[in-house]
Amino acid sequence: MKSGWRWALPALAVACLAAWSLAADPPPAEAAQDDTQGPDQRFDNAYCLGCHDGETSGISLNEIEFPSGETLDINVPRAVYEDSVHGRIDMPCVLCHTDISEYPHRPVESLSLREYVVDNYPACATCHDAQYSATHDNVHGAALLNGNIEAAVCTDCHGAHDVQRAGTRATAIQQTCENCHFEIYTIYADSVHGAALFEEDNTDVPTCTDCHGVHDVEGPTDSPFHLFSPQICADCHADEQLMAKYDISTEVFETYVADFHGTTVVIFEELAPDQETNKAVCIDCHGVHNIASADNPESQTFRENLLGTCQRCHPDATANFPTSWMSHYSPTREDAPLVFWVNLFYRILIPLVIGAMLLWVIIDVLKRLAARRREAANA
Repeated sequence: MKSGWRWALPALAVACLAAWSLAADPPPAEAAQDDTQGPDQRFDNAYCLGCHDGETSGISLNEIEFPSGETLDINVPRAVYEDSVHGRIDMPCVLCHTDISEYPHRPVESLSLREYVVDNYPACATCHDAQYSATHDNVHGAALLNGNIEAAVCTDCHGAHDVQRAGTRATAIQQTCENCHFEIYTIYADSVHGAALFEEDNTDVPTCTDCHGVHDVEGPTDSPFHLFSPQICADCHADEQLMAKYDISTEVFETYVADFHGTTVVIFEELAPDQETNKAVCIDCHGVHNIASADNPESQTFRENLLGTCQRCHPDATANFPTSWMSHYSPTREDAPLVFWVNLFYRILIPLVIGAMLLWVIIDVLKRLAARRREAANA
């Protein structure tokens, strides 16, 4: 029902404007249309572009000037709009611009260009209610509700009259985020993921939205994001088929979950997902946007840099501290024979001990039952 009302209200508004516009003053003679087409022509895109497509209309429209001194170009090239996802389905201009579908247009009340953008982006909710609602709960929506009008809205990411289908190029996602997050974009571009994306056009690597979400964008200021971040890494690094392409072990996630850090994080995920934990997750050791290969001297997990990485949480760690790390690989007889044999010993010992205890209990129970039967038979 909610989505239906989103469609019904703009349609009702357009219908009312159509009736009202019959009495409105006509547009300038040079933009006038053939009256034989009837009043519905006012809601046809050709009618709007008759003025706003400056390239073909021959009409020079003035820019909107805001009290802030900024200006807005109101020319919309017909070719640009028709090539957009909305233009391809010939979506009416007045479905978004419901407040200016009559002529003369109402004056713009926004005080600045940015305020104008923020005032008009809710029109996206008419067709995209679920996505629009999700943006209100993300980090951008929270910033906007707190009065930061520079926070990203729909048109900042998707464009206005030139909207294209999402996912046409992975690099487009990064470059969109770059508009606001230039420093992070630069760091990411130099990382092992960014280099593969931009230099090799490798779309297997994660982009901004793979880690932070699309319309439900989350960031490090949200503590559950930090806690659950290993699951984000596992989407790729626990995928055997994907990792086989790059000769990367999928034991990375399994060995992390099996150690002290990972086990504690899993417990927190299950029992207290909203509670902060100081236990290390993937990004604490490998970095966030600056993730580098372990054989890169600049990497936080490069052998000579490991001590400094560990000391962030373990300030008393000595030079021998990181040497106990198995590098996310299970111990083998060749790489870590002592650990391998100790593990094997306990894998055999523990089942034997538990099995022997269970066998003793069973024998004891059977013995007691037999004794009771004998006592009952002699009674």
